[in-house]
Amino acid sequence: MKSKRYFNTTGFCMPERHYMIDPLRNQKIIFDLIEKTQYFTIHAPRQTGKTTLLHELAHRLNKEGNYISVVFSVESAGYRSITEEIANKKIINSLYSSSGQYLNKKNCPIPPEKYTKDLTLENYLIDWAISQTKPIVLLLDEIDSLYDDVLVSVLRQLRNGFQIRPKRFPSTVALVGLRDVREYKTKVRPSEVSLGSGSPFNIKAESILLGTFTKEEITELYSQHTKDTGQIFLKEVVDRIYELTGGQPWLVNAIAREIVVKILNEDFTKKITLDHVESAKENIIQRRDTHLDSLIDKLKEERVKNIVSAIINGDGVLFDNYDDSLLYCRDLGIISETKPIRIANEIYREIIPRVLNRNLQDSIEEEGETKWYIKPNGKLDMDKLLKAFQAFYRENSEMWLEKFDYKEAGPHLLLMAFLQREINGGGKINREMAVGTGRTDLLIEFNGDKFVLELKLNRLPSTKQKGLDQISRYLDTLGMTKGYLILFEIKPSSIIPWETRVKWETLSHQNKEITIVEM
Repeated sequence: MKSKRYFNTTGFCMPERHYMIDPLRNQKIIFDLIEKTQYFTIHAPRQTGKTTLLHELAHRLNKEGNYISVVFSVESAGYRSITEEIANKKIINSLYSSSGQYLNKKNCPIPPEKYTKDLTLENYLIDWAISQTKPIVLLLDEIDSLYDDVLVSVLRQLRNGFQIRPKRFPSTVALVGLRDVREYKTKVRPSEVSLGSGSPFNIKAESILLGTFTKEEITELYSQHTKDTGQIFLKEVVDRIYELTGGQPWLVNAIAREIVVKILNEDFTKKITLDHVESAKENIIQRRDTHLDSLIDKLKEERVKNIVSAIINGDGVLFDNYDDSLLYCRDLGIISETKPIRIANEIYREIIPRVLNRNLQDSIEEEGETKWYIKPNGKLDMDKLLKAFQAFYRENSEMWLEKFDYKEAGPHLLLMAFLQREINGGGKINREMAVGTGRTDLLIEFNGDKFVLELKLNRLPSTKQKGLDQISRYLDTLGMTKGYLILFEIKPSSIIPWETRVKWETLSHQNKEITIVEM
C-alpha cells in the first residue's frame, strides 16, 4: 500500500513521501552548465530547497546514465580549530560514505583507508575520475561552513583540478551554501592575502540564487494534497498564504501542515478557511519553530542589525550589490530580493519586532482587569490608547531606549510593543516597513474597524509636513479618510523638555482628518 504523503518541514523532500514540486523545474541553466563542463555555485537561505534540489539532480543525472553524480556535505570539517590534513580526511570520508547512496559499487571511489597515495582531496578526485568512463558531477553542500586555511585549501585543490577535467578530474563541481562564493573571502583570515581581492573560486561560470515559490507553484503544491485527500485550498486561502510567506518554501509547507495536521486534526472533510490560516500563522510565530529561531539568531549580528534597524525606521539605505550587509541579509532570506528593500514576508515582519521588543512587551502591565481602551460597544478607542502611550513614553522611554539592542529603531519598537500587548487577542497589527520611505506604517484591525498609524522620527523641520503628505497618500490607497501621524523627537529631553515636545493636534489635510501625536 502506498504511504500517505504529507507537507514536509524537516530535512529534504522525497516525492514518494512528501508533497513537492519539481525542484529542477526552472533550472535549465544547471543542465547547460553541466553539459559545458562548467563549475558553478548555488546559494539560497536555509530551508528553501537546496538539499532537495541537489538530491533530485544527482539521482536524475545517474538515472539518465550520461554522468555519475554524488551530493556530499563538507560540514564535518566546518570548525575553526581543524587542521588542513584532518579536514581533508573528513571531507573525503564524507564523499565516500555519501557515494553509496547514489552509485553502484564500481562507480564509487575507493575506500579512503585503502588509498595508498598522499590523501588529499585533489589526489582522491583525480584517481576517482581516472577510474571512471563517465564524467563526474560533484555537488558539495554546506561549503560555506568551512573556515580559514581549510576553505582556502579546498578551493585551491578544486581550481587545480579544473585545468585537467573532465578525464582526470570531476567534469563539473557545484559549491552549495547560504552565500555566494564571492563572499567566502570574508571567512578567511585577513593575513591570508594570497587569495587576492577577487573571488577565491574564480573558475566559476555562474552563481545561481534559488528563488521562492510563486503563487502558481504554491497552488500546484497544495493541489497534490487535494488530489490525495479531496481537501481543497481555495484561491483566497492560497492568496493569503502567499501574502504571509512571500513564497518561502519552509513557511509555505509549515502553514499547510499546521492547518491540516494540528488545527483540523487530519479531518479531510473539513473546509480550510482564512481563519485557519491566521491561526496557523499565530501558532507558528508563538511556537518559534527551528526555522524561525535560526532567523532570530541572526538578528544579533551587527550587519543584520544595521539593515533591519533601517527598515523598521524607513531610513534610506543605498542599495549596492557590493554592500556586504545587504547581500548578507538577502542571502539569509531576511530581506526581499527586489526593491524596495523590506523584510522578506509578512510572518518575518511580524516576528522580528515581537522578538526585538519581547522583554518590554512582557513588562508592560495591563491596567486593571477591564480593557480600559474598549468602548461599551466593543470598539477600540484609539485616541485613548495613544494618549496612554504618550504618557507611558514620557515616563519610560529613556530607560527602555537605553536597553534596546536596536537603539535607532527603539521608539518604533516601543510603540509596537505597547500596541501588541494591548491589542493582542482582540485584533491584529499589519506592519508596512521599507527602506527609504522615511516612515513605518501600521494598519490596526480591531472588531471591524481599521486604524492607520504612520510613525516617523522627527529629524528635520520638514518632517511633519512630509508625514502629512505621506499619510494622506497612504489613506488614499486604502480608501480611508482618517489616520494618525506619530512623531518621535530624537533630541533628548535635556534639550527639548517633555512639556514642549508632548503634543496632540487634529487637523484637516488634503480632505483627511489627521491626528498628529508628538512625543
